[in-house]
Amino acid sequence: MTNRRLRARPLTLSILCLLLLACSPPALAPPTQRTLSVTDWPAYGGDLGGQRHSSLEIITPVNVGSLAPAWTYHHGDVSDGRGDVPSTTAFQNTPILVGDTLYLCTPFNRVIALDPATGAERWVHDPEIDLSARYANQLVCRGVAAWQDDGAAAGAACRRTVFTATNDARLIALDATTGERCARFGSAGEVDLNAGPGEQKWQGEYQVTSPPAVVGGLVVVGSAVSDNARVDAPSGVVRAFDARTGALRWAWDLAPPGFDYETGLKSAAGYALGTPNVWAPMSVDAARGLVFVPTGNASPDYYHGERSDMNHYGSSVVALYAATGEVAWHFQTVHHDLWDFDVPAQPTLTTIDVNGRAQPALVQTTKMGLLFVLDRETGEPLHAVEERPVPTAGAAPGEVISPTQPFPAIPILARDRITGKCRELIESSRFDGMYTPPSLQGTIIYPGNAGGSNWGGIAVDPDRQLALVRTSNLPWSVKLIPRADFEAEREAHRGHEHAPQIGTPYGMRRQMLVSPIGLPCVAPPWGTLSAVDLRSGEIRWQVPHGSVRDLAPFPLPLDWGVPGLGGPLVTSSGLVFIAAAMDDYLRAFDSESGEELWKARLPAGGQATPMTYRVEFEAGGARQYVLIAAGGHGRAGTTLGDSLVAFALEE
Repeated sequence: MTNRRLRARPLTLSILCLLLLACSPPALAPPTQRTLSVTDWPAYGGDLGGQRHSSLEIITPVNVGSLAPAWTYHHGDVSDGRGDVPSTTAFQNTPILVGDTLYLCTPFNRVIALDPATGAERWVHDPEIDLSARYANQLVCRGVAAWQDDGAAAGAACRRTVFTATNDARLIALDATTGERCARFGSAGEVDLNAGPGEQKWQGEYQVTSPPAVVGGLVVVGSAVSDNARVDAPSGVVRAFDARTGALRWAWDLAPPGFDYETGLKSAAGYALGTPNVWAPMSVDAARGLVFVPTGNASPDYYHGERSDMNHYGSSVVALYAATGEVAWHFQTVHHDLWDFDVPAQPTLTTIDVNGRAQPALVQTTKMGLLFVLDRETGEPLHAVEERPVPTAGAAPGEVISPTQPFPAIPILARDRITGKCRELIESSRFDGMYTPPSLQGTIIYPGNAGGSNWGGIAVDPDRQLALVRTSNLPWSVKLIPRADFEAEREAHRGHEHAPQIGTPYGMRRQMLVSPIGLPCVAPPWGTLSAVDLRSGEIRWQVPHGSVRDLAPFPLPLDWGVPGLGGPLVTSSGLVFIAAAMDDYLRAFDSESGEELWKARLPAGGQATPMTYRVEFEAGGARQYVLIAAGGHGRAGTTLGDSLVAFALEE
């Protein structure tokens, strides 16, 4: 595949059938009636609290089998890293629908406005990022955010604003109607986020991949930092800017309390270096004036002996006062994280029944397959959490190990025990359970830094009190390498991932444990979809998710469950929509039983989270659409593409 930027265009019905391999029933012709109104999806997670829930009930378990492609849009921004764009792309976007317009961003950070009924293009804004840079976290844009300035006159420019943050670390404000830059915001409509966090050793070491959070007239942004390269990586500071002017209003530095800013590693702007960063989406409780922040772990990932205090806020859910950036409370999901088990997903805000009382709650999924349910106002667990002893033997000399880790009463949703295949690979490494320390011998990390849940997060059905959770069971091997041996080891093991971890005594080698035919070195299922009762904490059902059709080197239509990246959508009608798996399908499940009811072949990997909305037409009638980004994931090796596909019932 060559890198390309193609002119966006709707597909003809015949070509659409060929690409989707789902021509029965046929693709639906776009309606010609004028749109009267829409039921919107105003934020990345459906609402500011990220429930990924819709009250729509047009599509039901009874008629979902009649879903067919309604329209497809192609954005053209694709790279496999082998052409003039050295970074691969991952189309992880979930569009938002505000007013009567869909807004999305591409891996190249172009922002596009579409008609929700037809997919017709309304405007495109290209921030012209430097595509020659080597971005540490690929070329990714998960979503944009919208804000309405109620103090502006009706019809005024930028009364409704779309905010986007870019891979080259800029925050840009656009007029939602025209796509033109908001001149009053920052400098010519943008704020340079590179100023402050610290020197970058290469362009792409510091980027922004998730949508901003908007609350109280402020735009809040985190960052994605290459956190295996060096101890003094750019700061993970979280910053809030005035939504009208772009002026900096506050900055939350993730350094531990008592950090010595006189002698400690810090940027020219005074922010501590090597702190945890916040790369996943944030959530907002506007009524309580809180921003909920999921944090990563300190740099570098797998050795913290010299800076063990830097993980004070690492791998945590942190509640910040939106007006000031001060910490209201924080809850740590991993103590002294040495496994790259950072909190990868948007905290989900919902209300659950506790002893007959409606309790504002926060549900946080993790890479370990653990689900924490917390009091939204205090951070205290609503389902018991206990500190359990974990392995400490075999750690690298100089490392500091936490003797216990927090485990919720809710059962583990991913596997934490090795069984099955690739015995030689497994027996040559240490594995004493989930928290076995990284070692010089080599340690198996399981469910792994890409296991459990990831940035796709969960969906919550507030009526049924169910959390729908997608998890992967994917083992990795991590080996610490003494500094003097690092270059020779890297040369001897070309093709594996290596990181220098400069400033520590050890470099790192990391590899996914797969068999000679490319399947994970543990018994299936390698991917599951689970429903958890948030009142009792019990697993209501768990089913394999995904087939090996697009994973193995030969087609096997076996639904063994495969790894994946992306999250679910749940509707009040009783449906769970999810792609995510490393096969090219969008599926629908019954939320009560877990039964698969429908699936459709996608033109590329669906490593994204779907959304849904309803369009009502002036001539009468309404349609519910389910929308999924199908563009694949360059590093995961799924089918690359540039499609945004909308499904609907036949008219």
